[in-house]
Amino acid sequence: MALPACRAGWLASAALLAGGAGIPARADTLREALVMAYQTNPQLEAARAQQRAVDENVPIARASGLPNASGSATYSEFVKRSEISFTNPVRSLSTSVNVSLPIYSGGQVKNSVKAAKLQVEAGKASLRGTESGVFSSIVAAYMDVIQNEAIVGLNRKNVDVLKVNLQATSDRYEIGDLTRTDVAQSQSRLALAQSQTRSAEATLAGAREAYIRLVGKAPEALQPPPPLPNLPTSPEDAVQVALDNNPDLIAAREQSKAAEKQIDVAGAGRLPKVSLFSSGSYNNYFNTLGGAQNAGFPQSDKSAQAGAQISIPIFQGGLPAARRRQAQAQASAALEDEIGAERTVIAQVRSAYTQWLAANDVIRSTQVAVDAASLSLEGVRAENSVGNRTILDILNAEQELLNAQVQLVTARRNAYVAGFNLLAAMGKAEARDLNLDNDILYDPDVNYKRVRGKIFDWSNDPAPVARSTRTVDTPVQDGNIPQQ
Repeated sequence: MALPACRAGWLASAALLAGGAGIPARADTLREALVMAYQTNPQLEAARAQQRAVDENVPIARASGLPNASGSATYSEFVKRSEISFTNPVRSLSTSVNVSLPIYSGGQVKNSVKAAKLQVEAGKASLRGTESGVFSSIVAAYMDVIQNEAIVGLNRKNVDVLKVNLQATSDRYEIGDLTRTDVAQSQSRLALAQSQTRSAEATLAGAREAYIRLVGKAPEALQPPPPLPNLPTSPEDAVQVALDNNPDLIAAREQSKAAEKQIDVAGAGRLPKVSLFSSGSYNNYFNTLGGAQNAGFPQSDKSAQAGAQISIPIFQGGLPAARRRQAQAQASAALEDEIGAERTVIAQVRSAYTQWLAANDVIRSTQVAVDAASLSLEGVRAENSVGNRTILDILNAEQELLNAQVQLVTARRNAYVAGFNLLAAMGKAEARDLNLDNDILYDPDVNYKRVRGKIFDWSNDPAPVARSTRTVDTPVQDGNIPQQ
């Protein structure tokens, strides 16, 4: 199947899918729905906030290798002094400052930072996967609304036709041309069609509510979606693209690399650690040291020291070895998860490609069925007029046409959704691939670059504020279709 032919088929299919409901002058587009969800969907906003939290793992890991300074101050009032001591002070103030600088930690800090950076990359890929998943859900919801509006329209037209049939049958019964059985058959089919229409309207209302949940607003009349870009020409091509671009697979690979670094982090617990230190202290006794002879005692003193310290683990009860074995097991699990993710991606791509082709084949065959059922209905009506067909034959032909039309609408919806799911599995269904406005694209690198080098203890972000929109004020949806 050639790619240009596919695109032409998508455009025709999309236009026909919306044909049952019609398009008013003002309508929502799929692009508008995706843009609005991209800016206000709570699942996307939560994933972005979670990624910002993952970014902080880098400065957290780096902090262990930076200098550490602390100070303390203590003021004391000696409310009860020893009766045999005449030199104890009445009050004192003691202050101290301590500074330490790690020099060598067995590679713990270095590997922790590397692991944190790999986790950031994995988080970015997971964010892409969330974005792709949300977009897939929106496309499905968008197409569900269009599909169910078309089905409601078809069912309503069928009800109108059956009402005319019933009236005509009743008129012919009055003049003795038909029997009471023919009237009962027409009444039964009309009642069944009315119940089917009500069920279709309820399904449409549910589809609209699902759209609101994802997009954040009620659908106004939805335009046919545009043709999908860059669809593959073979499942092998699709799989190859997915192996390089699928965000879930990329995330699994980065998590596997991070897990390997954690082995070295755990192993550092049994290696020596070297650090430099410096401390100073100051004491002031407020001229109360020495009692009556305080003039002979210094009332303040200072001290300072500096040096190097080495800590060599000798025995820790097997704790470092256990932690390293644990990290190795977790790395093994991450490797298996990576292979599992690869298997899943391959299966998703192949399945989506098969569903996409099958749905397009169903469209072609069902279109033939619709054309044939339409022609058959005309013929049955004509034959009924000369007495060669019964009223039941007409009712059956009308039902057969309705079933074929509903199946055609459903197949067109399924084809578009399967095509988008195929792009999502290939890693080609994100905002950057769908030509959304560049000025609204969220770049996780911006926050990472902002925080990765921060070392100030009071460098806070603003208080959390919800960015997504609420839908409590949206109207309750129903199955009505605006009159055209």
